[in-house]
Formats: sequence, C-alpha cells, structure tokens
Amino acid sequence: MAATGVLPFIRGVDLSGNDFKGGYFPEHVKSMTSLRWLKLNRTGLCYLPEELSSLQKLEHLSVSHNSLTTLHGELSSLPNLRAVVARANNLKNSGVPDDIFQLDDLSVLDLSFNQLTEIPRDLENSRNMLVLNLSHNSIDNIPNQLFINLTDLLYLDLSDNKLDSLPPQMRRLVHLQTLILNNNPLMHAQLRQLPAMVALQTLHLRNTQRTQSNMPTSLEGLTSLADVDLSCNDLTRVPECLYSLASLKRLNLSNNQITEMSLCIDQWTQLETLNLSRNMLNSLPSAICKLSKLKKLYLNSNKLDFDGVPSGVGKLSSLEEFMAANNNLELIPEGLSIIETCCFMDVFQVLDVRENPNLVMPPKPVDRAAEWYNIDFSLQNQLRLAGASPATVAAAGGGNSPRDPMARKMRLRRRKDSTQDDQAKQVLKGMSDVAQEKNKSMEENGDMKYSDLKSKRWDKNLEKPPLDYSEFFMEDVGHVPGVTVWQIENFLPVQVDEAFHGKFYEADCYIVLKTFLDDNGALTWQIFYWIGQDATLDKKAGSAIHAVNLRNYLGAECRTIREEMGDESEEFGAVFDNEISYIEGGTASGFYTVEDTQYPTRLYRVYGKKNIRLESVPLKAASLDPRCCPEIGAGNVQHASSPKTRCCHPQSGGH
Repeated sequence: MAATGVLPFIRGVDLSGNDFKGGYFPEHVKSMTSLRWLKLNRTGLCYLPEELSSLQKLEHLSVSHNSLTTLHGELSSLPNLRAVVARANNLKNSGVPDDIFQLDDLSVLDLSFNQLTEIPRDLENSRNMLVLNLSHNSIDNIPNQLFINLTDLLYLDLSDNKLDSLPPQMRRLVHLQTLILNNNPLMHAQLRQLPAMVALQTLHLRNTQRTQSNMPTSLEGLTSLADVDLSCNDLTRVPECLYSLASLKRLNLSNNQITEMSLCIDQWTQLETLNLSRNMLNSLPSAICKLSKLKKLYLNSNKLDFDGVPSGVGKLSSLEEFMAANNNLELIPEGLSIIETCCFMDVFQVLDVRENPNLVMPPKPVDRAAEWYNIDFSLQNQLRLAGASPATVAAAGGGNSPRDPMARKMRLRRRKDSTQDDQAKQVLKGMSDVAQEKNKSMEENGDMKYSDLKSKRWDKNLEKPPLDYSEFFMEDVGHVPGVTVWQIENFLPVQVDEAFHGKFYEADCYIVLKTFLDDNGALTWQIFYWIGQDATLDKKAGSAIHAVNLRNYLGAECRTIREEMGDESEEFGAVFDNEISYIEGGTASGFYTVEDTQYPTRLYRVYGKKNIRLESVPLKAASLDPRCCPEIGAGNVQHASSPKTRCCHPQSGGH
C-alpha cells in the first residue's frame, strides 16, 4: 500500500496479536502520520520500534503483554501523547525514562504487572495525570512529594505491592474517585487521609490487615462513596464509620470474623449488593428487611439457622440473588415462600442453599419435561415435610391466626408412622437388647466389649481426616472467572503472576485452574497439571497431588487433566489462547541432596604411663615435641606404639 494512499488519513490501528519478534515491524506504520491511537498488545516486542517517532499526532499507545524491558527511545518525542499502557512487561525502574513525565498532555499511565521496586523517578512532574496504575509490582515506599503536584488524579491503583504506609500528602487528592490498595501490608496505616478525599466513589482495601483499631473514626464527608471492599481482613464487627455512608451501593465484608451486625444498617438505603460470606454470623438484624433496593445478598459459610434469618427478607422486592450455602438452615427462610410463584417473578434469579445438612427441600414435579413448574416453598409445606403436627402446620399458615412459636424452631425429622416403620423399630430394638445382654455377659467374664468387636461400615472405613487446603490455596480461589496458575516449589504450589501465564520452565511443574460460568450461570472449573520434560520426581508428584487437593478444596466434580510438555491438548492450549512458550531451566528440587561428609584433620598429644591422656593441639609443626618424637629428626612423623612415649598423633575426624 503506497504512502500516498489512505495511510496518512488513518486515525487508529490495532496490530495486537501479531508476531513482531526479532525486530520485524511494518515500515508502512510510519506513513500513518495522522494516527491518534495504536495498539501493539501481545506482539512479542522487546523494545519500542523506531517507526513510532514519525507518529507526531499519536495520543494513545498500548504495548501490554509483551517482553519490553525498557521504554526508552521514541516516547519523549511524541508531543501529543496522552496515554501509555505498558502493563504485563518486564520493566524495571531503569527502563522507565524520566523525560516522558515532561510531556504536557500525559494523563494516563499504566505500568502494572511489571518489576518496579519504587515509584518511577520524576513522576511527580506529570501535573496533568488523571489515571495512574502501578499495581502488581514490588513497590515498598511512596515518596512524600509524589502527590504534591498530582492533585488532579481521578484513579489510583497501588494494589499488590509491598506498601506498609501511605504519605500524609494523599489528603491532597480531593478529586480522586477510585482508590485501590488491595493486598498491601498496611497494618500500621491509620488511613487518616481518607476523610479528605471528598470525591471518592470506590474504595478497595481487600487484605490490608484492617482491624477495628486502624479504621478511620468517621467517613461522613464521603457522600459519593458507593463501592467499598474490606474483605479478607481481621474485622470482628462492621466498622462504625461505614454506617454513615448513605450512598453505599456495594459492600464486601467477606472473609472476616464478624459475629454480629448493628441495626444501623437501615441507613444504607441505596445498598444493592451485600457480601457477608465466610464470617461467624449467627443471625441477621431485622433492619436488613428495610434495604428495599438490595439485589444481591451473600451469606455463604456462616452459622445461620432458620431463626437467624428475618422472615421479612423475602419481602425485599428487588432481591435477585440469595446465597446462603454452608450454614445451619433447617428450612428455607420463611419470607422466601414467595418463590412458590417464581414463574411469575421477573426479578428473583438465584437461590443457593447448598451444604445445609439439615435442610429439607420440597420435591420437584414428576414431569421433568415441563418448561415451567412451581415448587411449594411455603412454610406450611416445609413443616409438613419435616413431620410437624397438623396443628403446627395450621398455626404457621397465613391470615390472622396466631403463630405457634414452635413452628419456627422445628428441626427436620421425617415422620415414621407406617406399619413397616413400626416393625423395623421393633426389630432394631430386639437386636439392640441382644447386643447389650451379650456385651454385659462378656464384661462379667472380663472379655472385650462386644461393641469394640463390631466391624465398621465400609464407608466409615473410607473416611479420611479433614485437610486444611487453605495452607495451599487462597480462600477466594475459583470464585471469579479467569485463569490461575501455580508453580510447584519445594513440594508446595506457589501462585504465578498473571504476566507469566503461558510461560513454562522446562524443569518445573504447574497447576492451571480455569474458572468459567456454564450455561446456567454456575461456576465451573477445569484443572490441569503440566509436567516439564526435565522436571524432577518431587515436582511431578507434587503437581498431581495438589491438583487433586485443589479439586477437593473447590468441591469440583471435574477430573484433573495431565498435560506433558510438547504434547499439550487443544483444550489446554485454548486456556492461554494457544500462546504457550517454554523457558530453559527451573527451580531447585525439593529433595535433599546427599553430599560427601567432610572430616576435619586434628592433632592430639598423647602422654602418660598408667593413665593415658589425650590433649588437642594446633595442627602445625610447632606443636610437635622433638623430645618425645625422635623420628622428627629423620624427617618422618609416625604414630608411637609404646605407652611410655609422649607423642603427637595426627588424626582424621572420621576415624
């Protein structure tokens, strides 16, 4: 295509996914003099092509997921450059040029998933910066001067670094709308800067060692704050400062140690999503029924029983999802009996009450081919299935009849009043009586109890002790669609950064988890374990074992799939978009290596007649006494055999 054609008029080009390794780059790009945006993601670039210097009108450059070690070269010569996105490369601090921060229009900078150990030098000179993403690096400190000039920031992501404190100058970020600090060891940070960020809309503090003592006392000034994530912390109750957030729409308090909630939650009138999973809640306050805009309520893995869920929760007209798996529910929460008319409901979509061991569920219709059917979740029907008396069932009905308080405390035991059941009871009682008499007889004779001689059920013999898989995998693994990779190091799985997905060391083994949603919207998993051609036995075994551990941890029904280097399946290749590469080498084996024992040479002086004594002396010629060893004069040092002789014996420590 000639340069005199359409090239000078092109405004944007996406060349992502091409192979520009080895220095090849289309020379016609430099003819696109009107280019405003250029995407070169996943192209194998190791350095910026020199053709970029001709694109004087370029405003947006994206070079993510490459192998760049430096941005030096052409960037500073592009006067209109506004955005640089270079996430998931191999950039270190030395590879970030200082002069790009002199560009007047630079307002977006994404250097996430790289190898930075400190804030890029002269970054504070970018006075017009609006979006700054430095997440997933190894930055452990923020200089005080950084936020003196960056007062126009709207978005700041510093998550997954090593920050243990925040500079007080962050209070100058009065225009900041999004602040993400996830996965930083901020135990000693009091976050006193937060109340000054009056424009804040999103605040994520996941896994930042938050406790009751290091949360701000008040956030009343943050009238626009709508999204708060405080999951994976050490909170024992909901921080008081959250109750004043009237604009709150999404609140994640999962994976804490919260035991109770205040009635003040009725102040969250705009709340749409509330995640309280994996806490220690026994009950919910009745005020939760006042959250009229609540759409999603997550209560998985708590200690809730039927009495602990307010009956009015089913009257939340906007409720779409109610998740209460792994609790102690005996009955479907009373207020959710409206689900019996679910075929007429356009809003409610998901009811998850799995892993409630005492829960009785109404049966499905016999006609499974029906496209629409009703299941009677009413309290009366559940009590009837649980074996309640007719009076109790009637008292639990609607209308103005008074409710029997025992109706809410019924535990699920099915009635066994048929003739066959009575006969079975009599047979079992007779067998029990015979066993007790025989046991008593054997005790009188001093023999072992009969109960000790009984064989266990076959399924009891198969029981295994429970394993704590949280030692190997994060608690939230497999909860969000995406790909997670672990590398086996010293017998244990170590999570691999997203930037290195699809890159495998030839002497290592890996576990790959793909999480996705099936046609019904439920989480589904694929688990692979990849074997390198030079991997040692411990890594091979570790990858296979921990792949099974991962499957058990997720409760997945899929099988674990073995993949070998150079013979990967199409299914495995599709996980990484068929972009799999091998790297020579690998980590050390977890086995101990046997080395030859080194025995030090020592010198002892032996003396005495009846009582022979040994004395350690320095290993040098000066320690030899010629009066006792006449052989020295002959140039030889020999062991003395006579007990009367006082000699020096060189001896190896191993003999």
